[in-house]
Amino acid sequence: MDMTISIAIIILTCIISITSFNSEKRMDDLSMWPYLVKEKKQYYRFITSGFVHADFMHLGFNMFTLFFFGRFIEEMFLLIFKGKIYYLLFYVLALVLSDIPTYFKHKNNYGYRTIGASGAVSAVVFAAILFQPWAKIYVFFIPMPAILYGIVYLGYTIYMSRRSGPGGINHDAHLWGAVFGLLFPLIFEPRIGLIFLDQLMHGYR
Repeated sequence: MDMTISIAIIILTCIISITSFNSEKRMDDLSMWPYLVKEKKQYYRFITSGFVHADFMHLGFNMFTLFFFGRFIEEMFLLIFKGKIYYLLFYVLALVLSDIPTYFKHKNNYGYRTIGASGAVSAVVFAAILFQPWAKIYVFFIPMPAILYGIVYLGYTIYMSRRSGPGGINHDAHLWGAVFGLLFPLIFEPRIGLIFLDQLMHGYR
């Protein structure tokens, strides 16, 4: 199974994250810091923030998820779009677009910053749900249909996004990454939507 881009992203993310764990300055330099994006036009932060993580657990969860779902999406994009560039474009755009709501929400808050690839990883997971809504996803070792997981996940992220304070997990990135993961394939190939609906009605086994 061809997944060279996914592996490259995982390796690069691990190298940057691990070498940044003990460097607060490097974390600050690479993090999504909306205030500095606004004041100093540091737009690169939309991308670099996705390559640093808080600790091994944060990094491991995102990269473990990306490894299993990313290889499937990379293969599907290669099959449907006939080129690797679409998967790379998909991942980079997911990093950027999932953080845009965070930017507007916190651009006047000097103390707010966020890190992690969760927005892009959410996009990859939800693209997989679009392609195979009845596939089994294991949540804390409990199997459930992917479509059910998606509904629960979206409901949870919307709820947490509305009640979250200035720190902690960036649920906005999770939410908008998931939305982007559903929309991107449909924009380039609308027939995927018809296949998704057909699977919803007839694909459960």
